Amino acid sequence: MRIALFGDIHANLEALEAVLQDASQQAVTDYVCMGDIVGYNADPAACLEIVRAMDAPTVKGNHDNDAAGNHSLDNMNLIAAAALVWTRSQLSEEQRLWLQRLRMVRQVSNFTVVHSTLDQPANWNYVTNRFDAISNFSFQFTQLCFHGHTHVPRVYLKTDKVDELEPGIIPIEADSKYFVNVGSVGQPRDGDWRACYVIYDLHKATIEFRRIEYDIEKTQAKIIAAGLPKMLAERIAEGR
Repeated sequence: MRIALFGDIHANLEALEAVLQDASQQAVTDYVCMGDIVGYNADPAACLEIVRAMDAPTVKGNHDNDAAGNHSLDNMNLIAAAALVWTRSQLSEEQRLWLQRLRMVRQVSNFTVVHSTLDQPANWNYVTNRFDAISNFSFQFTQLCFHGHTHVPRVYLKTDKVDELEPGIIPIEADSKYFVNVGSVGQPRDGDWRACYVIYDLHKATIEFRRIEYDIEKTQAKIIAAGLPKMLAERIAEGR
């Protein structure tokens, strides 16, 4: 079994299509989505329908939660809030209800998936270093947990201590726990603009990070044409 794990699509249709095409060429057998299907970019409905049609295990991200609700966005930064107000107008009530019904945490096969953290998933906390990861491991009862939220691919390894590993091809060792950030499909923030996702090979016991180019200029043109903040088009090219 080879499982593609992807998330933080953020309504970037070109990036999502490129990732799914690459995954199909890598003998992937199953798919799992880490949430934040919508927000920021210009194709929320199209991306949502692709993920929904896959009927793959999917968890709720904070932008999914905000797009599905009618609550105030006053506490959010102005650019993200503007994008979410626009996103709400692009989704049908039925699509918003589908987002609202997504679960926060799921166990799939021998691993767990969550958008943010297992300790307080509804608080949308960020794990940006190994110290942040420590509290998550206290609530992680499977050897592997995959997440997203920071848009930065990373692996946190727990043995007798917690270490931070750079993305690549990671062998899964017995008696260790792994908290794996799969990176972002639609808005990476590690300085690399290419879409990022992970393949977990259960037979080989490996995690492989993959980076995929896509038609970024088309995505940028859609953002501008939709009247979304220009900065959103600029930042995807910077990987920030």
